[in-house]
Amino acid sequence: MDLYLRLPNFKMTFPLHLTISEKLRDRILSGMYQPGDQLPSEHQLMAEFEVSRITARRAIANLTQQGLVNVQRGRGAFVSMQQKVVYSLSSPLLLEADLAQQEIEITVQTLSFERVAVPVDVQKVLNCAIAYQQKKVLLFNGVPSCIDMTYILPELGKAYGKELRQKLTFTTLEKHGIYIKKIDAVIECTQADYEMGEQLEVPLGHPLIVYRHTAYTEDGAIVQGESISRGDRFCYSIQIERMIARC
Repeated sequence: MDLYLRLPNFKMTFPLHLTISEKLRDRILSGMYQPGDQLPSEHQLMAEFEVSRITARRAIANLTQQGLVNVQRGRGAFVSMQQKVVYSLSSPLLLEADLAQQEIEITVQTLSFERVAVPVDVQKVLNCAIAYQQKKVLLFNGVPSCIDMTYILPELGKAYGKELRQKLTFTTLEKHGIYIKKIDAVIECTQADYEMGEQLEVPLGHPLIVYRHTAYTEDGAIVQGESISRGDRFCYSIQIERMIARC
C-alpha cells in the first residue's frame, strides 16, 4: 500500500515515493548531484525519509523512468549524463556536421543488413517488392542513443552495402553522387519495449522519439525508415522563417 503525504496549502495528496523522487530530482537539477555521482542507497533513503524499502526503491525507479538515473546491479543508482544531442530538421542531411559542432562522435553498430520482402506500405513508396533492410544502433560518444531501421532500394544496397554497414545512410549515398532532393518526415512518441530497452540500455517504458522518414532523389523515393531515439539523449530543432511579400 502506498503512503501519502499531504502538502501544506494543497488539497491534493501524493504517494510518498513520488514526493521522494521529486526531491531527489530537484537535487539533480540543482547540481547537488552531478552526472556520474551515486545517489543515496536504499538504506540511506529509508533512514532519511523514514520509509520502507519498497517506497525507496519505487522512488529510484521513478527517476530511472525519467532518464535521470541509471541503476547498476550490485553497485547502486547513478546520475545520468544530461547533455542532449540536438538534430536540426532545417538541415537533416548534415547530422554528422551538427554533432561534430557539439563535440559528439557517432559510431554505427549494424545489427543486420539483408535483402527482404518489404511490407505492402513500403512497396507502394519505394515501388519495389524486394529491398535491403538495415537495422543499426547509433552511439553518441559511446552511448547507445538511437535505433535506425531503414529500407533501401536493392540496387543501392547491393552496390554500397559494405559502406552502409559502417556509415550513415545519407552520407554514404551522397558520397557516391546520389543526392537527396526531398525528405518527408513525421515525428511521434513511443515507449521502449523489451528489445528496444536492451538495445538502448533504458528501462521498459522509457520515453522514445520516433522520426519516420522517406527520402527522394529526382527519380523518386530511394529510402524509407524510422529512427527511434532516447528522449533523454536526443531532441530536434528547427528554424522557421516566414517569407513576407513586399509590394
